Amino acid sequence: MQNIKCIVVDDEELARVLLKTYISKVDSLELIGDFENPIEALQKIKETPVDVIFLDIQMPDLKGTDFAKMIGPNTNVIFTTAYSEYALDGFELNALDYLLKPVTFERFLTAVNKVKKDSKNVPKPEESTITIKSGYDLHKLKYSDILYVESDSEYVVFHTENKKIMSYQSLKSLEKTLPEEIFMRVHRSFIINKEKVTALKGKDLSLSTIKIPVSVTYYELVKQELFN
Repeated sequence: MQNIKCIVVDDEELARVLLKTYISKVDSLELIGDFENPIEALQKIKETPVDVIFLDIQMPDLKGTDFAKMIGPNTNVIFTTAYSEYALDGFELNALDYLLKPVTFERFLTAVNKVKKDSKNVPKPEESTITIKSGYDLHKLKYSDILYVESDSEYVVFHTENKKIMSYQSLKSLEKTLPEEIFMRVHRSFIINKEKVTALKGKDLSLSTIKIPVSVTYYELVKQELFN
């Protein structure tokens, strides 16, 4: 079985050492790195995609909950924290699990087993089209034809060069199915095709003549991902 690549992000050295010790005891886990600074961790993920992040919530430079919003949906997040009141925040962000410090090895293994089960459901990047249900109709679109996807109440709208297709689903659920190698969430209401981006002007992305707003939450990740 292919190893599960993981990183540890925590500003406390003792917490990182403990998790690294646990990781070393599990043959299927491959530690890619551990980070005190979450900004450095974001850069590492850009260079080397990982399967799971053991992520502290309370960090001085960037909270783990904000960090989790900046990464792609194909990366599992397991939150670690000393404060149980943050559990709800973690699960609202679709975290795979939540570990309360001090983390026991038994509880750590339970979380790792969830990663193994979830990894079977990761979308296949080699799929080059998406089938969209719009009313009673089915449309097949090439990923390369999609400029961006916009949230519209309980619907999403797929925008291409010459047409729009509306589908009854949430942008959040769609984000999990689109390949993160091609698409990126840049705003609570927008997912863009990274290959279509031509410029970042202020807080707006240019896709040819189209301008898409970038929210504060995603701004730093957009700069790192698209313009480094």
